[in-house]
Amino acid sequence: MRAVLAVKHHLMNRRRSLVPIVALAGLFGTFAVMMLTDTAGQIGAIGLAPWVGLFAYDVGLAGGLAAAGLGLALWFIAADTQNTSLTALTIGIRVTAFLVFAVGSSIVGRRMRESDKAHRTQMSLQTALIDSTLDGICLTDVRGNVLISNVPLRRISVEMGLPPMGTVPERLLAIAPRTTEPDRYRRRMREIADQPMLASEDEFEIQGSSRVFRGYTAPITDADGRFTGRIWTLREVTADRELDRLRDAFVAAVSHELRTPLTSISGFLEMLRDEEQTLGEEGRLYLDVIRRSTERLQRLVEDLLLVAQIEAHRLELVLATVDLDEVAAAAVEAARPTAAEKEVALRLEVDGAPPVQADAHRLAQVLDNLISNALKFTDAGGEVVVSVIRNGSYAQLAVTDNGVGIPLDEQSQLFSSFFRASTAMRKAIPGTGLGLVIVRAIVEQHGGTIDLESREGKGTTVTVTLPGAPEAVA
Repeated sequence: MRAVLAVKHHLMNRRRSLVPIVALAGLFGTFAVMMLTDTAGQIGAIGLAPWVGLFAYDVGLAGGLAAAGLGLALWFIAADTQNTSLTALTIGIRVTAFLVFAVGSSIVGRRMRESDKAHRTQMSLQTALIDSTLDGICLTDVRGNVLISNVPLRRISVEMGLPPMGTVPERLLAIAPRTTEPDRYRRRMREIADQPMLASEDEFEIQGSSRVFRGYTAPITDADGRFTGRIWTLREVTADRELDRLRDAFVAAVSHELRTPLTSISGFLEMLRDEEQTLGEEGRLYLDVIRRSTERLQRLVEDLLLVAQIEAHRLELVLATVDLDEVAAAAVEAARPTAAEKEVALRLEVDGAPPVQADAHRLAQVLDNLISNALKFTDAGGEVVVSVIRNGSYAQLAVTDNGVGIPLDEQSQLFSSFFRASTAMRKAIPGTGLGLVIVRAIVEQHGGTIDLESREGKGTTVTVTLPGAPEAVA
């Protein structure tokens, strides 16, 4: 597209240098005809006027006035040489007409040049815009011939080895043998060619290079709905697919390399439980440390696998009508031993929240993570309050503590994977930085929202809002 604009600009400059020459040649040529044929009276000033207008149109007002003066002078010379009778009125009319013609033509010419400049500026901006995108983009006509294309598309076309000639469907079909699924690829290309109004989205991989591309196409119609062309967009998604492969490999490795030995360790710990009394106090202490470490590793493995599912958009929910009060009560009871060990008061407040359409297991995970965080960040003698209330047609769950709090400048990063607040690092509070990532993903999957308010040294409140079940709202 830049090449087209450059050629047009060159032609415009060349035309502007030729027009004044043509206009001057026309003036002197007409004057010569009048002199040679003795027809100054018959042709008159009107024969010179078009050349004055052409000169004024292309050169501007000053040039137009000069051309008008030159035209009038040539007409006077021809008329005087041929003894043409001239009156003051005739001369006045001719002078006025030439001046008006010159001024009018120069104004029209200036406006046309301004319009052309604005058009070229707009075209340059549009070209710069589509050339700056990462995606390859082109516009084709009804037959599939390229009308406009951007730099990324031309670069990708060369790298893919697309033929330089032919319609876009023909050029794309030419590389079918080099794709990993040539039959499916050909079928999709033919469908696009045979169905002009079809919008499509497809992905294909080039053999050998492992490069993966995603293509989007959409028809273009005029005001009457008639098909006039097609937009094609090509995006390289190799890095995304490589990330997917690495994620799958990671999940497989975690599942096999960590889950399997942890299952064995847990099994042997259960077997040792029957003989725990024979181990002595020191042996029981060691056994308890092993058990807690194993449970911590199991939670870490489960969190890693869950985060991988979330990032791959594979988190599945088993929805049912759930009483949030009951889920909160169970979570609080499960956390009481930890609260008692840390000497932190744990309190539950419920106030008739509506039932929610949710996955009870996933909501329990949300509460477990939030309560666990609150207990970890609250010193002995502190308090954690879990409240479940109705907020219109919504159920609202809040976990509030009066613990160490989180610095304001770190709060925006709390929902990032593996982020640990500085207050947690200073106090060496254990954790992976995955809890809030999991909580937010589960809440948003349920169509809810999560908010966090915290003041360093004062405490933190995390509020989860979920839509009530349809039957409860009704």
